Order: sequence, then structure tokens, then C-alpha cells
Amino acid sequence: MPEPKHQTMVHFSEPVAAGAHLTNSSCLGGQLSMFTTTKNLKGLVVRATDGELGTVDQLYFDDESWAIRYLTLETGGWLGGKSVLISPMSVRGIDWQARRLEVALTMNQVENSPSIDQHRPVSRQHEAAYLGYYGYPYYWDGPALWGPSYSPAGFVTDTAITQQVVDEQMRKESGDSHLHSTEAVAGYYLHARDGEIGHIDQFIVDDEAWAIRYLEVATQNWWPGKKVLLSPEWVDRMSWEESQVYVSVSRDAIRTCPEYLDSMAITRDYEDRLYRHYGHPPYWKADSPHHRTLSHSAR
Repeated sequence: MPEPKHQTMVHFSEPVAAGAHLTNSSCLGGQLSMFTTTKNLKGLVVRATDGELGTVDQLYFDDESWAIRYLTLETGGWLGGKSVLISPMSVRGIDWQARRLEVALTMNQVENSPSIDQHRPVSRQHEAAYLGYYGYPYYWDGPALWGPSYSPAGFVTDTAITQQVVDEQMRKESGDSHLHSTEAVAGYYLHARDGEIGHIDQFIVDDEAWAIRYLEVATQNWWPGKKVLLSPEWVDRMSWEESQVYVSVSRDAIRTCPEYLDSMAITRDYEDRLYRHYGHPPYWKADSPHHRTLSHSAR
């Protein structure tokens, strides 16, 4: 089994407005929490401890907690076009000025990791094989967003996991997938309780917890030139077949909500006003906000 080193997540440099467009930093549970967007994460150069692996291509979130579980890489020619997964559990930090993401992995580890077929869903069985290979915990078995902890950073990997243990875990898991690409979901039409309000433009990500905090919604002709933020906790259900998202708020509540601009910082004061406007408890105070299961039936 490989022996990945793991360190606490750090930010190597302050983000710059013209580069990272990192929206804000705030305190969550006594720790620094940074916000960025899925568009900013795409294209980051990923560097292992002994060389460059490639660039961030797709980001996959799970539809039960809205956590970013994996990044897929464009590896160029050094892996012969092989698609690989990178877990946020391996991320050491992001240098926004250099547009580089550092991971606590070696190139050899990544080269020998379980391969994926990007044309097929990543099943829970494949996840078990991947996490077992690196000695990472199975995030779906623990009480927190990342299994034993709120954040994917700072835990000690279990290098004593045997292939027999991994095989047994794979037999226990189903072939179902709860993972979806943010790039594929961007563009989904979004419906309030009383009608359509626009489409998802991109996602706001907390890159300390690696959780999607907000859907950035373009309201199109209904509210020309305006964007709004909605928490994924307010999603009632999603129809993957029809590319539709349904939220438990009204069009009028969205029309009168605090305005959001791409250039503005998402401060804790802004977040507090947003949640008070919609009458929902904020994610930093709500009980077990990361264990809400969505309904996926089509309308």
C-alpha cells in the first residue's frame, strides 16, 4: 500500500482580485474558511511532491452533502491520457497567485492509482477501491462531512489497510453513484415554489471544508443582469433526467433577497442577512447540515 503524507490545509498566498476572485474568508468552528468558485478551481496546475501532475478538469460533488469529493485531472501525455481522481484529502494548499494546487502525493502513487472511466459514473465500489489504495477513510461511514472530521485536511492516513480489507469493503458497497460533475449541473434550470427563476451559473465553494456553500443563479430575463445566491440546503429535489433543480423558496423572496455581484466579498454579515431574509438557520449554526439527503425523483 502507498504511504501518502498528509498535512493541514494551508493557503500559500493571499488571493488577488484579478486572478483567483476568491470571494471571502470567514471563521467557521474557529478555523479559517475560504470561498472560491468552481470556475476558479478549474485549470489550476496540480503539483505532487516530486513534479506536476496536470491541471484540474472536473469537480465531482456528492448529492447527499454537496461536498466536493474528487477533482479529475487533465494529465497531458505523461499518463497516456489516463484519467485520475484527486481527493481533497490530499490537498496541502492553494497558491492563488501562481494558480497552483499542492497535493501530498507522489507522481508514482498517482500513476498506479485506480483508473476511472469518465464516460461512466464513479460507483461507490470504485470509491472504496480508490480510498483504500491511499489509506483514506470512507467518508460515508462517519458522523461528519468527511467521515471522522468536518474537514478533509489534517488526519493521519491508515497505511496498514490490506488489499483483503479493501476487497471486502468493495463487496459491501453498491454499484450506485452519488457523484455528479459541477460542470454538468451548471446550466440546470432552477425553479422556485411558484415558477422558474433562471439557471445555475456556477458554485461557490468553501475550500477549507471542500463543500458547496451556494448555487450562483443567473436570473436571465426575469431579473435582467442580476445574480442571486441560494444554499444547496434549500434544494427540495433535483431531476437529473430533466436537468431541473427545485428549491423551497418563492420567486418574490428571491426577487427581494440581498443582491449578489461577482466583484463583492461574501462576508459573514452578508451571509447572515441572506439566511435571515429566507428564514433559514445558517450552515454554521444548523444541526447536522451536511446529512440532508436529497430526493432525486423526476417531476
